[in-house]
Amino acid sequence: MDDFSPGTHLLVDHRGGAGMTDPDVLEQAMRGAAEAAEATVLSAHFHQFPDSAGVTGVLLLAESHISVHTWPEHDYAAFDIFVCGEGQGKKAADFLARALLPDWTQIRAVQRNHFSHAPT
Repeated sequence: MDDFSPGTHLLVDHRGGAGMTDPDVLEQAMRGAAEAAEATVLSAHFHQFPDSAGVTGVLLLAESHISVHTWPEHDYAAFDIFVCGEGQGKKAADFLARALLPDWTQIRAVQRNHFSHAPT
């Protein structure tokens, strides 16, 4: 039987910090996070809502994705990091914290299904 585990999915909450209304700042930070995780960026798409109401964005990675949605009116940003490879997502989360300097960070880890299957 072959073992298969897609990896750990990180849900990262930031309070405060840089980039809440700036898609360029967020994209550069997320690209740095992808590089720290040794991931390959396939494409990026970011959208700034009218009146600096926040930003939503995603990096599609060969290894999965990093995404963000910000609520500047609440001084809050939610990141989603799913990168294949043991510990690589944590490297990305650590980079984001260093780049964006939030006042507070919470990281929740979700272990994606680990299962074995018979070879075909």
